[in-house]
Amino acid sequence: MPIKLPANLPAFDVLSREGVMVMSDERAARQDIRPLRFGLLNLMPKKIQTENQFARLLGSTPLQIELSLIRMSEHETKNTAAEHMAEFYRPFREVADSGEKFDGLIITGAPIEHLPFQDVTYWDELTDVFNWTQSHVHSTFGVCWGGMAMIYHFHGVQKHILDAKAFGCVRHRNCAPASPYLRGFSDDMVIPVSRWTEMKRDEIAAHNGLNILIDSDQTGPCLVEDAGHRALYIFNHFEYDSGTLKEEYDRDVAAGKPINVPENYYPDNDPSQKPLNRWRSHAHLLYGNWINEIYQSTPYDLAHIGH
Repeated sequence: MPIKLPANLPAFDVLSREGVMVMSDERAARQDIRPLRFGLLNLMPKKIQTENQFARLLGSTPLQIELSLIRMSEHETKNTAAEHMAEFYRPFREVADSGEKFDGLIITGAPIEHLPFQDVTYWDELTDVFNWTQSHVHSTFGVCWGGMAMIYHFHGVQKHILDAKAFGCVRHRNCAPASPYLRGFSDDMVIPVSRWTEMKRDEIAAHNGLNILIDSDQTGPCLVEDAGHRALYIFNHFEYDSGTLKEEYDRDVAAGKPINVPENYYPDNDPSQKPLNRWRSHAHLLYGNWINEIYQSTPYDLAHIGH
């Protein structure tokens, strides 16, 4: 939550330059309060696990948030009970036809990174989602494959197949300490990575409208701001639970697939030991900062979103 200070107080400018959440008396007096409306377009096969992960981060704010669960209209889900999907999820076409708008939307990753984007069965509908966000969503957060798909759709930035899976807790650096999305962030941090593809730093930097906020020498860009499309793209997994990388590792080992022990995850890199969560605090910071930016800038009247 922002701190309210007189705009002419010296601390107002000092804290603003440092990225501290500051609101002027004038702005606070004009501000109306209502619940924020967020959508979660869940493309992951384990729907309930993904719901829990993102709801935990969205729920850490003192603001009231209404969360709507959305699915692709024609894509069947095999890993989640049909009763759960029918009760809690709405197809995107229904949401779009209703004309409703959202303050924030999260588009998750999907385990289909080996496919060219156009070969994904629901790609046409997903591009409709991306275009719809420009008129019906105040701020969109694309996560992992979802972020790669968005940056490709809007800017033509390609994903590239890796020779080996990027897997583990990788150290990253804060490239934009003054960014409102990185308030309170350390100069470097550890973030879970689990992907077979990457986005190239130089290809992102070639677009004037894209700003790399978090980067890694080892696994490349992580968090990218796209102000022109009111979007953030993150290619790694701040939302992961403490045991998510372990579940992925154990699954691949059981299936006989070649997989390295996730880096910097288990104490002494020993899978028999309990893994350590090295990213939880920064995860809550990032999503809290994103929600705060939405709270301070979204129209009170939802009908004005996208105008």
